[in-house]
Amino acid sequence: MTTFLSKEVQAGLDAARKSGLKKKNRLRVRAGDEIYPVLRFQDDGFTLDVEEAPNLRGLVDLYDGARHLYQCLVVASVVDGDEMFYEFKRATAARKEPPLDFVQEEDAPVALVTDQTDQT
Repeated sequence: MTTFLSKEVQAGLDAARKSGLKKKNRLRVRAGDEIYPVLRFQDDGFTLDVEEAPNLRGLVDLYDGARHLYQCLVVASVVDGDEMFYEFKRATAARKEPPLDFVQEEDAPVALVTDQTDQT
């Protein structure tokens, strides 16, 4: 049994699939001032719609809604049908506080309390 779909029907199905991916996925890539919706996210990269996607290369930020997830160094890798795959050269998890440049002991005091009565 063979299945044949006209070009118009296939185009409609592809458009509906892309629209569904964009709506259910909150992931966004920010490159400079531009923001692009992510269609798929993997450990080694992500995909964007090939019609909207520029030839991204360099440092981008990956967001889940308003939450900053990663700062990534990417290159455009492969065009797969209607999706452009961007490969991570580096993906660093975003942090709310800056990293410490010293070892912080678990039992370290929080504050130093001195005796104020000895001062004359």
